[in-house]
Amino acid sequence: MTGNLAHLTLAFGLLGNVVSFMVFLAPIPTFYKVYKKKSTEGFQSAPYVVGLFSAMLWIYYALLKTNVMLLITINSVGCFIETLYICFFLFYAPKKARMESLKLIVLLIVVGFGLIVTLTQFLASGVTRGVIVGWICLVFSLCVFVAPLGVVRQVIKTKSVEYMPILLSVALTLSAVMWFFYGLLLGDFNIAIPNVLGFIFGVLQMILYYMYKNKKPVAGEKITTSEAKNSEMEQKIPEFKDQKIIDVVKLETLMHSDIPKPKLHKNGYDAGHGDEKPKDPSNAPKHTIEVKA
Repeated sequence: MTGNLAHLTLAFGLLGNVVSFMVFLAPIPTFYKVYKKKSTEGFQSAPYVVGLFSAMLWIYYALLKTNVMLLITINSVGCFIETLYICFFLFYAPKKARMESLKLIVLLIVVGFGLIVTLTQFLASGVTRGVIVGWICLVFSLCVFVAPLGVVRQVIKTKSVEYMPILLSVALTLSAVMWFFYGLLLGDFNIAIPNVLGFIFGVLQMILYYMYKNKKPVAGEKITTSEAKNSEMEQKIPEFKDQKIIDVVKLETLMHSDIPKPKLHKNGYDAGHGDEKPKDPSNAPKHTIEVKA
């Protein structure tokens, strides 16, 4: 019986390593988009910084235990991959996003992890140190699995799944299942408990993806409304110009109607100027009134 449990534990641990490796590779399409557009756009560095911190924390916890070597293998790979992602993000991120990412890195990796290692090494010893670090891993893992609620809120608000990759959601759900059984068979609830929440949120993300994947985002509707208003304005402009032309014609007619007509003798000359012939109208100065629209 004990031998069967050991084999099952090893099997789930190996499957956990394989699926977790898929989780670490899941953001590759995201970074391919970043590479093509030469910009990080709406993507954030927080998931990758948190992923790096989590991997470092689990390695530290595994080093304090004796039978969780599979945690060390996968999290060592995770540290390397997450570091590459962060460097890639910092290279293409705008200045503001880059500064925010660097602040988060200093806060979590340098200050946070540094304090945990220092305090547990000097203020605890033996089994107590492992228990304390285990509880820290448990609480932090729960926070990590709650973090996708921000993405869920964004998806519901914008009706767009652009920034919620389905591959990552599927991989996280499978990973949570594998590590839950691995922790359960080992009797290590610091590993098992957080993955229950991970499974629930993973399923929730997949449901939302299939609900909103074919729907138009809210931003697109706003753009359509704006274009309609612009089109309406363009239709009104010609009407306004036509009205200006009509007003100019009316003004010209009114001006000609106010000019008094000269009285003529029978011989056709102007009565007020004797025998003086009228001037040739073609030589008279022309006055043009220009009305700007």
